[in-house]
Amino acid sequence: QVQLVESGGGSVQPGGSLILSCASSGSISSLYAMGWYRQAPGKQRDMVASITGGGSTNYADSVKGRFTISGDNAKNTVYLQMNSLKPEDTAVYYCNAQVRRSQTINFYWGQGTQVTVSS
Repeated sequence: QVQLVESGGGSVQPGGSLILSCASSGSISSLYAMGWYRQAPGKQRDMVASITGGGSTNYADSVKGRFTISGDNAKNTVYLQMNSLKPEDTAVYYCNAQVRRSQTINFYWGQGTQVTVSS
């Protein structure tokens, strides 16, 4: 079982920045992918950014140019740098790890961390 521990959430004013960290219990380079998802009250949990073991990244259109996902293999940690934050970015952010086992990919989740952009 992959365990994920998140940190870095908090409150910020519009235009501000935050960086979220997700520490994995194992080598992140061996994972199929890792990502950040977010869920606002009453809404679906949506993918914000993802990164594969090979370093390929993908972003939701709403955060392109503002958010950056990166990984530090030595620390087994994935980061989400969030710049130019908007009130609509307010949500609980969840770290995700995808593990490929045989013919399936299993999803593992962190506990979630609140990001609030006040306005």
